[in-house]
Amino acid sequence: MKIAIDAMGGDHAPHNEVLGALRAVKMDESIYVVLVGKKNLLEEELAKHEKSDRISIVHADDIITMHESPVKVLKEKKPTSLRIGLKLLKDKEVDAFVSAGNTGAVMALSIFNLGRIKGVERPAIVALFPTIKKPLVILDIGANVDCKPKHLVQFAKMGSVFCEKVLNNPNPKVKLLNIGEEEEKGNELTTETYQLLKNDKEINFDGNIEPGHLLDGNTDIVVCDGFVGNVILKFGESAVRTLGTIIKEEVKKSILATIGGIFLIPAFKKVRKKTDYDEIGGTMLLGVKNVVIIAHGSASPKAISNAILEAKKVKNENVIEKIEEVLSN
Repeated sequence: MKIAIDAMGGDHAPHNEVLGALRAVKMDESIYVVLVGKKNLLEEELAKHEKSDRISIVHADDIITMHESPVKVLKEKKPTSLRIGLKLLKDKEVDAFVSAGNTGAVMALSIFNLGRIKGVERPAIVALFPTIKKPLVILDIGANVDCKPKHLVQFAKMGSVFCEKVLNNPNPKVKLLNIGEEEEKGNELTTETYQLLKNDKEINFDGNIEPGHLLDGNTDIVVCDGFVGNVILKFGESAVRTLGTIIKEEVKKSILATIGGIFLIPAFKKVRKKTDYDEIGGTMLLGVKNVVIIAHGSASPKAISNAILEAKKVKNENVIEKIEEVLSN
């Protein structure tokens, strides 16, 4: 399988993208990686490491920065690494695309170049959250600031396919993020969405869920608009970092705490593995006509490699085709 990477998109590009590609091809012999970006920089970076005949380069003159607006990106039509990588995907020269670049630009250019799946008005970004029992799928986490009730229903259907095919979870439970569990709680968006989800026989709807219960592990999918989802995502990332810092500072305050911390190291490592973004790698843009994985701007080589492996799994499981089948009915 051939997967293209926007090798100039991340905060630490192209270093982390190159290392991530090398790691991925070592982990999976069926993967070929196309690095899209400035050829001279990519060749310099590759020269520092053991050569692989399963990594190639496609040159791109320009780069999209994290601060450029999606509207500007669409208008200028520069031969950027992001635009060229998506064109390779559209032309079926590669099977999937990974970028740690500007999320808004990735989404805008993906829609423009690949098109939406029939039945999808708003593509959504899906994220996996660690919980006490199992991973939780939340969408949208940033693609759509304002949504209509029918869009959240589409998110629920796409999330259900993702759960079934990628997480091997048949008939996943869907909940609607709200300020209370009662049916009548919430604003106009959530109350109307509740009724649509409740009456849709294709969705295993299980009512509302409050933010305080997101990590209990008692549901599979949570839907919300992109504004709320992005706030939750960024708060969650911050909470994990802050908690880790607090624990480290407290352990340093006494000899007994330090000794106890030594014995807890194995447990700490397990917790870190469950909450480590690098283990997930990236989030999928659901609703466009091919496999697009969006990694964090600061993605490490490990995160990039895991995003590549995720892209392969999504492609192999025919997630796009299944979503099209479900939403075109």
